[in-house]
Amino acid sequence: MGYKKIEEYDVETTEKMSGFYQEILKDLGEDPQREGLVKTPERVAKALQFLTHGYDIDPKKVIESAMFNEDYSQMVIVKDIEVYSMCEHHMLPFFGKAHIAYIPNGKIVGLSKIPRVVDAFARRLQVQERLTNEIRDCIHETLQPLGVAVVIEASHMCMQMRGIEKQNSVTTTSAFTGQFTDKTTRQEFIKLVSSKLH
Repeated sequence: MGYKKIEEYDVETTEKMSGFYQEILKDLGEDPQREGLVKTPERVAKALQFLTHGYDIDPKKVIESAMFNEDYSQMVIVKDIEVYSMCEHHMLPFFGKAHIAYIPNGKIVGLSKIPRVVDAFARRLQVQERLTNEIRDCIHETLQPLGVAVVIEASHMCMQMRGIEKQNSVTTTSAFTGQFTDKTTRQEFIKLVSSKLH
C-alpha cells in the first residue's frame, strides 16, 4: 500500500512479444496457464523493452544537452560506472564497470552525462568490443576533446552459465583517441583508474 511504480510500454509491442513468449513456454514443455507463469510472457516482454531502451536514446544529444565552455585541459575521469547489457549472440546479460576519461579542449560535459551515454549504448543488444568503441567515438565526435579513453571490465553470462562455464572469467576491452594514444598519458589514466583515491 502507498506504493505505485509507473512504467510505460508500447502496448502493441508488449502484446506481440507476450504472444511469442507464451509459445516459447509451450515449446519448453511448460504450461503458460500455470499460476506462476500466467503473467510471465507480459513481464518478459516489458523487461526486454526496458533492457533495450537504449535504442530510443540519442547519445550525442545527451552530451549536447550539457556542454559548457571551460578553460580546463587536464584529464577528467569518471570511473566505476556500472554497465548492464545484453549479449547479442545469446541474449544473456553481461555486466561490469566502465572507466572513462577525456581531456577537454575548451569544453566540458556535465559529469552525469557520461554514465548516461554508457547506458544509451549498453541498453541494446551488444558485444563488449563494439560497446567500448561506440562510447569512445560518441564522446570524441560530440565533445571534440584532446583525447578519450574507455576501459570496460565485464562478466558474461553466456560464458558463465552456459558453454565454457567459467564463472570467474572477466573480459577487459579498451579504446583510445588523441592524447591517450600516447603511452605516458595512457599509463597515467590506467594508474588513476586502478588507484583507490576515494
